[in-house]
Amino acid sequence: MGMRPSREEVEELLRKGKRIDGRGLLDPRPISMEVGVVERAEGSAIVSMGKTRVLCVVRGPMECVPSHLADPERAILDVAYRMATFSTEERKSPSPSRREIELSKVIREALEPAIFLEEYPRMMIRVYCLVLQADGGTRTASINAASLALAYAGIQMQDLVASVAVGYYDGKILVDLNAAEDDLCADIPMAMMPAHNKITLLQADHIFPVDRIDEIIKVGVMTMRRIYELQRDALKKKYVEVAKSVG
Repeated sequence: MGMRPSREEVEELLRKGKRIDGRGLLDPRPISMEVGVVERAEGSAIVSMGKTRVLCVVRGPMECVPSHLADPERAILDVAYRMATFSTEERKSPSPSRREIELSKVIREALEPAIFLEEYPRMMIRVYCLVLQADGGTRTASINAASLALAYAGIQMQDLVASVAVGYYDGKILVDLNAAEDDLCADIPMAMMPAHNKITLLQADHIFPVDRIDEIIKVGVMTMRRIYELQRDALKKKYVEVAKSVG
């Protein structure tokens, strides 16, 4: 991965309105998306945001297991977020951490409003998010990948869910934090259904001035709309490939 910049280097650049990777404050990292990457799954997607890379797989709708969890009126959305043992510079324990369990819940709550769960009573939809490489923004990359995988699986949805984290440091707003910036900045992850203009996730991991929240959300929405177009393009590209292969 190369040598990680020091905290002092990152701080010095941010004070000057610059970033360690040369981006502008409101520029997201390079983003790539691909769907249908796992043949044996109903839906799958891989998303890269800078050096952060997440694989998501969707199984189902399937019989709810254990059966006593089944809801007669809607499906259960089961999300498992995990970091691969090789995803960070220091080897991670293979057993799920408290943070992984917490982020599984966060990702599920960001996705649920977009899914017509009532169309699948007594069923379960399983979503697996595996972080292959972590450099900040793993929850937002996971939401972007999970949304694509659900759509590719044919799960009925109101809209795709796009996600990004907005940062705040020393009076400055910046978009899509990498790990070095994440250690310094107030981190505000968010997600939305762009076609409905509806926020499905808004968190704040640190303190920031409340009078800047409207500006922070506006910056996030602008970026999420750009990510949404990339999601739509990734799905269209795959559908064109499939159509050509059977045409």
